[in-house]
Amino acid sequence: MANYRLTMLIGQLHRAVTSGIPLVVVGLFSIQPVYAQSSSLGGFDDSVCPDNAYAVFHQCALEAAKTADPPRTLGGRPDFSGNWLRRAWAFEDFEAHPKNPDDFGGPSAIVDPVDGKYPLQLWAIAVNQKNIDAYIHQNAACFLSGPAGTMYMTSRFTFLQDDQHIVMIGEQLNPHPSRIIPVDGRPHIGDISLWNGDSRGHWDGDTLVIESPNHNAKYFLDQRGRFITDEAHIVERMTWIDSNTIHYSATFDDANVFTQPFTIAFAFRRNTIDEGEIWEEACFETNGDPMKLYRSTGKKVFSGISGAEARELKAAWEASQ
Repeated sequence: MANYRLTMLIGQLHRAVTSGIPLVVVGLFSIQPVYAQSSSLGGFDDSVCPDNAYAVFHQCALEAAKTADPPRTLGGRPDFSGNWLRRAWAFEDFEAHPKNPDDFGGPSAIVDPVDGKYPLQLWAIAVNQKNIDAYIHQNAACFLSGPAGTMYMTSRFTFLQDDQHIVMIGEQLNPHPSRIIPVDGRPHIGDISLWNGDSRGHWDGDTLVIESPNHNAKYFLDQRGRFITDEAHIVERMTWIDSNTIHYSATFDDANVFTQPFTIAFAFRRNTIDEGEIWEEACFETNGDPMKLYRSTGKKVFSGISGAEARELKAAWEASQ
């Protein structure tokens, strides 16, 4: 299976180099997932909300959560433990995008604003295009995708939970897709920049709220080069809506880049057939020989943009207009 994926990767890289496809949208993360999101590779019981249109699912889930009766831990909190499949292709492009040889396509995962569009500031649109031309996606170099990115880049999860932590063990597409999130009220660790931010969970009724400041911002939000700065604040929310469905949302707030905060949402569906254990995707930083091919085309690994750098870039862009 690993050799098959490597063969597919090399073939896609060769086609990209010879055809001029921007390499930000190809690589390890563009291969057809081994565990595709289909009932043939995982069991799904009926859900109260359809999950193939994110905006429709989001509105339905907000209502369904009001009457949901989730399983609970010994301490009485909703218990998310189990095996799950995420039901989204948001990692390709948060906005609606067509199916093509490199993308699976799909509707917009952005549910706020309601037009499903990134609320990018004008200067950031220009930088976004430069990112596509200059950089590869961080996963091609086996780097992490941030707290929310881990949730929509990774196909399969096992969630483990007690009254002090929720542990998320992921597999496939995203390197090192595991998170340990305290939910016991401990404070954030301070001003330390991290790939996945400094995630801390707390409860809002039966909703788990995960707040993550302190980003190193060295990752793209999707394969279209959209970005945040190290001053971004990401808030995720997880809520049971029925016995086999979790409503997941993530709000990205960065006044340096966006005209307003925006929110994506999608479903996690319980895998009721495949109870096998999750294995980490084999991957290591710099990714060896494939990276040589990327670099031979002049592509680099994105180094991030700080809040201060963003303000300088914005001022320079405005002065040029």
